[in-house]
Amino acid sequence: MLLLISPAKTLNLDPSKLSKYSQPQLLDNSQELIKKLKTFNSDQLQDLMGVSKKIADLNVDRNNSFSVPFNINNSKQAILAFKGDVYQGMSPEDFDSSDYDFAHQHIGILSGLYGFLRPLDLMQPYRLEMGTRLKVNKHNNLYDFWGNIITKKINESPNKFVVNLASNEYFKSIKQQELKAELWTVNFKELRNGKYKVISFNAKRARGMMCRYVVKNRLVEPLQMKAFNMDNYIFNEELSKEKELIFTR
Repeated sequence: MLLLISPAKTLNLDPSKLSKYSQPQLLDNSQELIKKLKTFNSDQLQDLMGVSKKIADLNVDRNNSFSVPFNINNSKQAILAFKGDVYQGMSPEDFDSSDYDFAHQHIGILSGLYGFLRPLDLMQPYRLEMGTRLKVNKHNNLYDFWGNIITKKINESPNKFVVNLASNEYFKSIKQQELKAELWTVNFKELRNGKYKVISFNAKRARGMMCRYVVKNRLVEPLQMKAFNMDNYIFNEELSKEKELIFTR
């Protein structure tokens, strides 16, 4: 079972204390994107990404500093580098060695720059959301650029199931009809004014908690996730559908 999650804008760039790591599998593609990004000055990057001048300046520096080969001194494992809501819910900092090994085989991080990252893959800091309309050669945006490359990489995994825990922006980079594994979806909802709704902030953290639950309990099939009960979420049989698990609180 492979859990797909989104990356995060917030990064933790403190030196990693974890000695094990691996290399991103689509780094050649990443270098093609970086080559294009290095042609943008701060004003152009600000316009492209719709960010503040401060963030644009920071990422001009990041793009210009990008260099290979990746090593533990100039890069960091993806699962520890990302620091957003999903990763706070996952809390991978206290994983033991076997937890990291299991996560590496069963979690995939979708990324605008790196395409597909495994948890122990090294990455350098960046800001490039999948929805960015970056034109590279004949490609008008990142969805065109990645095409079916990410899907093909996922299909190389021996996992029989793919579980979507990513945002719509990132999951759109997957060619669902080309997936070899069986696709499942997990959603988290809360009762508000008599109706169950997805509350974005809480749902992101819950996605991370589900990843943690799967890792800690060594789950390998989607139906095993029904027992998830962290942070007052419980499986909702009535709202769930075939291959879509809904958890509510």
